[in-house]
Amino acid sequence: MVSSRFLTSVIASVGLYAQSVYGFGYTVSGSNIVVTTDSSPTLVFTVNSSSGDLTSILVGGKQTCPGKWSQIASGIGATCTVVQTGNDNNYIKITCTASGIVHYYVGRYKDPAVHMATYVTAEPSVGELRYIARLDDAVITTGPTVSNVDGGTAIEGSDVFSISGQTRSKFYSSVKFIDDQVHGSTGSGIGAYFIIPGTGYEKSSGGPFFRDINNQDSGTQETYWYMNSGHTQTESYRTGLYGPYALWFTTGSAPATFDTSFWSGLSISGYVAQASRGRVTGTATGIPSAFSSNIVIGWKNSAAQYWVKASSSGSFTSPYMLPGTYTQTLYKKELEVATSSVSVSAGGTTTGNIASAEASPSVIWQIGDFDGTPSGFLNADKIESMHPSDSRMSSWGPITFTVGNSISGFPMAVFQAVGALTIKFSLTSSQTGARTLQIGTTLAFAGARPVVSVGGWTSATPAIPTQPDSRGVTRGTYRGNNIMYTYSIPSGYLTTSNTLTVSAASGSSGDLYLSPNFVLDAVRLY
Repeated sequence: MVSSRFLTSVIASVGLYAQSVYGFGYTVSGSNIVVTTDSSPTLVFTVNSSSGDLTSILVGGKQTCPGKWSQIASGIGATCTVVQTGNDNNYIKITCTASGIVHYYVGRYKDPAVHMATYVTAEPSVGELRYIARLDDAVITTGPTVSNVDGGTAIEGSDVFSISGQTRSKFYSSVKFIDDQVHGSTGSGIGAYFIIPGTGYEKSSGGPFFRDINNQDSGTQETYWYMNSGHTQTESYRTGLYGPYALWFTTGSAPATFDTSFWSGLSISGYVAQASRGRVTGTATGIPSAFSSNIVIGWKNSAAQYWVKASSSGSFTSPYMLPGTYTQTLYKKELEVATSSVSVSAGGTTTGNIASAEASPSVIWQIGDFDGTPSGFLNADKIESMHPSDSRMSSWGPITFTVGNSISGFPMAVFQAVGALTIKFSLTSSQTGARTLQIGTTLAFAGARPVVSVGGWTSATPAIPTQPDSRGVTRGTYRGNNIMYTYSIPSGYLTTSNTLTVSAASGSSGDLYLSPNFVLDAVRLY
């Protein structure tokens, strides 16, 4: 057992930062709660008990706080208490309480980490629920280049910048939730990383392919964990316990994730231990072999969300989930191809086999794969890390594409102000007549939806799509709601040589890349 308060008299005489040379413990001095974890590298962190902010982080003797504090959003004005608790008293728990929110800091014996969890009963008045670690960029010098906006000129709102013709934004640091358990920044002999392990995203929103801001350097190295936001959000917010998660420090290299089960002994609001959870196991079938490495299963209800990557044979076992009834979704890469309902009970395992219900018509031609992404299309390889105006982007057109050519020349998005997409194709005489055209989209802005014209026939304008009310493609994402548009082309309009146009219809307008637009998944004629 480690002594709980042996540092107090020493700290009173030699000052707060002297703790870095001592063992595990904490002290309170005025409004400062100072924790030493006895870790390697050494970690001493200070929480202001009158605000709930993290005001000092000493790592290996280096002060990583730049004078700006780390906190939920811009601060929640919390009141904090501290206790040493848990197994063998090896945990220092700081509980910071404000209206509708309780934020926990935990110092764990021998961990070079500020462990955290955030419990909310309603969306906080601060708006977006995010923890921002504001770190000194003279110490933590290197984050993602795409989000280093220091010295840049704003070109869109206050969040997209240009530096020497190249665009940068905090949005370009985002990573899909399903692939984002560890992210951070480094300096000489030091690294600072957020770890979101296990079911840390269960109270977030947006599903496995949602992505949000991880970093921005505008003179301060800001490393984020976005728990929820309205950034191209497709779902309502959830309440409850976000995390556990951790701000973990190393000598530079990225850390592995960690076991969160120790939280079960800390009396945390909203924490549900593994023994009170259940799982779903099963097999996904009907996915084409070309996508066998991109099979994902997701579960969601109003209280929680989960996901897992299936094996190439389709077998899967879910994370440990909160009890309840869920919509289970089968994804072919990022395209929903089946749903079912499953119920999870505490301590139980439910069988949830699921088969693809995707239609597979015999096509005359197809451009791209219906997989919920614009993968392979023009500029699709750049859009997650650049603005459409970036000098490294290929021209957006307007483009004329001939069926049969490489899809790398087919645009991933159609912008109203850029102009309509033109598709040229040939048919045999037996292929003319009434046909069906389908256009898959993954996101739209300002109510944009495709209207098509061919041979003197023009489709009706589809209904306004259900899509996030947010900028998307200019902020590094193509992910919204997958929508398939189906057009019945009457007999008499298709010939052996055809020119088809696809334009962005909307009751709105805008400048160039902020004009109504939609992102293309694939197009087919049958």
